[in-house]
Amino acid sequence: MREPVTVIGAGLAGCEAAWQLAQAGIPVVLREMKPRKKTPAHHADLFGELVCSNSLRSDQLENAVGLLKEELRRLGSLILRCADEHRVAAGGALAVDRTAFAQAVTDAVRSHPLITVEEGEVTALPETGQVIVATGPLTADALAGDIARRFPGSTALHFYDAAAPLVTFESIDMDSAWFASRYDKGTADYINCPLTQEEYLTFWRELCAAKEAPVHGFEDRNVFEGCMPVEVMARRGEQTLCYGPLKPRGLRDPKTGREPYAVVQLRRDNAGGSIYNLVGFQTHLTWPEQKRVFSLIPALRQAEFVRYGVMHRNTYLDSPRLLDRYYRVRTEPRIVFAGQITGVEGYVESTASGFVAALELARRLEGKAPIDFPPETALGALALYVSNETVEHFQPMNINFGIMPPLGYRVKGKRNKNAALSQRSLEILAGLEELGTRKKAYL
Repeated sequence: MREPVTVIGAGLAGCEAAWQLAQAGIPVVLREMKPRKKTPAHHADLFGELVCSNSLRSDQLENAVGLLKEELRRLGSLILRCADEHRVAAGGALAVDRTAFAQAVTDAVRSHPLITVEEGEVTALPETGQVIVATGPLTADALAGDIARRFPGSTALHFYDAAAPLVTFESIDMDSAWFASRYDKGTADYINCPLTQEEYLTFWRELCAAKEAPVHGFEDRNVFEGCMPVEVMARRGEQTLCYGPLKPRGLRDPKTGREPYAVVQLRRDNAGGSIYNLVGFQTHLTWPEQKRVFSLIPALRQAEFVRYGVMHRNTYLDSPRLLDRYYRVRTEPRIVFAGQITGVEGYVESTASGFVAALELARRLEGKAPIDFPPETALGALALYVSNETVEHFQPMNINFGIMPPLGYRVKGKRNKNAALSQRSLEILAGLEELGTRKKAYL
């Protein structure tokens, strides 16, 4: 019997890694501290819990994260399979019923005959054996301390992340709002809450002045741009929100036939449509202030908040100095990291890192050469960015076409160019002979 691989952490990256190893015939011991202990951002006992938005972002191939999803789908990703099975309406995005999704991930992992789940906190890295560390950006203090001692300087970086509030559908004033998607793209999946100029300016002023919850060591400059708290964004200028989460472009109020001055969008958070989240409203205001300020939005004057926004510190490695393109520790390759602790940012990106880490480890244990996903693929571009030693000031990164090589020929229009970049990637993926068996097994 082959010695099992230890996977620490049952988030998206850890579950994907454990599943891929087990599917390759390699036994796995999955260590997870829930339900005995939870981070400040976690609430459920389930694996694969989505702690911020329930959206995995765009599902279109003209968007880099849409390409990354498609690559993972074609290679048999557990996380993408569960997400597709439990998606909720969200226009051109892939959003999920977060509880049903997490339950599906949990059931798949726990029922796999080659995965053994061991509950309880891991306080130190195993001294022997193969291990994938996927403990996320809220790695518990004891383990984070052990990692810092073993790899000095690797955990010195951090940023702050935030989650948006949730409200009940029945408490939304639909006389003041309407269903639509921007530019009527896809189906009318978003609730749009308009504000006049006067209403917007009142909201903006109160938001800028609202009381924030204490977050130890918080500074605006440490906020990751992709999860910018709405009050931090507001402080950048009176019109900043109108070009961000309150952008009215492509949203015509059916009552007036015109675009409002500003629009707050709400997206369905569960399959039944009873709960909606405030899109782009990550925040670390105190809970009473969230109720007071967000109720200034006309359609939310009587809103029932079932979860207020929260903010927490996210820690990540100085990966370019520590990891190679397979997410292995350069000086100790039996230890592999995956997920947001590596500096990949986003649900899909975390899943992708777990997939690549597990695929390389499985092939190594089978005596096979690794698969080098080229930079023209989203999987390869992300791994190469994280391990690029020339990056001096490393910051968390969402997948984007900017870290992929250009086409080498001119294509008119950004969407057409992005579609061509995606087509190139999928053609390269289809041509990788090493993936032949895997593709036949899953497609």
